[in-house]
Amino acid sequence: MQIQLNGDTTQVAAINLTDLVTELGLDQRMIAIERNMEVVPKSTYNATMLEENDRIELVHMIGGG
Repeated sequence: MQIQLNGDTTQVAAINLTDLVTELGLDQRMIAIERNMEVVPKSTYNATMLEENDRIELVHMIGGG
């Protein structure tokens, strides 16, 4: 499936946001996701199904010190 991920056209196999996070190799605890201009609560990632041409903005938090 083709989606817009942070402004870039990307092919993914994921069917929901949980799968997308896993496919990208990210830690779900350290990210925030917006789908089609709406912030998605982490508790609904598994139930939020991806659709062709969805616009996903993903922010990965990085700790440091």
